[in-house]
Amino acid sequence: MATVKSFTAAGAAAADIAVDDAALTLDKGAQAVKDAVTAYRNALRAGTASTLGKGEVSGSNKKPWKQKGTGNARAGFRQSPVWRGGGVAHGPKPRDFEQKVNKKVMKLAFARALSDKIAAGSVVVVSEFKFEAPKTKLMAAFLKNLGVDRTAVIVQKDVDDTVVLVSSNLPKIDYSTAQALDVWTVMANRTLVCDKAGFDALLARIAK
Repeated sequence: MATVKSFTAAGAAAADIAVDDAALTLDKGAQAVKDAVTAYRNALRAGTASTLGKGEVSGSNKKPWKQKGTGNARAGFRQSPVWRGGGVAHGPKPRDFEQKVNKKVMKLAFARALSDKIAAGSVVVVSEFKFEAPKTKLMAAFLKNLGVDRTAVIVQKDVDDTVVLVSSNLPKIDYSTAQALDVWTVMANRTLVCDKAGFDALLARIAK
């Protein structure tokens, strides 16, 4: 039985939330997580690197010198990759780095990533996010009170504009809804800080 720390909207400690081990996926999915993270990072690559081959470098096709009798090595054209200013042999060309991951694999990856966070005690639940004004310092103080001092992602069931505003200027804090949360965001952040509705929505996503 895993337990998740719980707090009130004021930041006071509340009763821990128990999560049945049967609801977690801890015995499989490690490779799925790796595949999902790799696919996500590959999708960020521009794929615009490009070089000119020997057939694309400008220049005439005239033979630099005759084949024999000069004492020089044989040369057929100045665009040869072994010459300065020549083409590039086997150089990069524009390409798409997108990697397909099946829906079942992605679902398994998310379940494993979230389960690991819950089992490790890296998920914090607050009853709700409630701020007097949309000021960043209020969110910073609130997270500090929760003991969140490193990277974290704020998770809610539905988008709250006030919470988005108070967290957007914190460099180590991400924001996501429970439905939009992806494997990379879970893995890239040390802690998940969820409101109760958002946490319930996450558990629903990994329900077996």
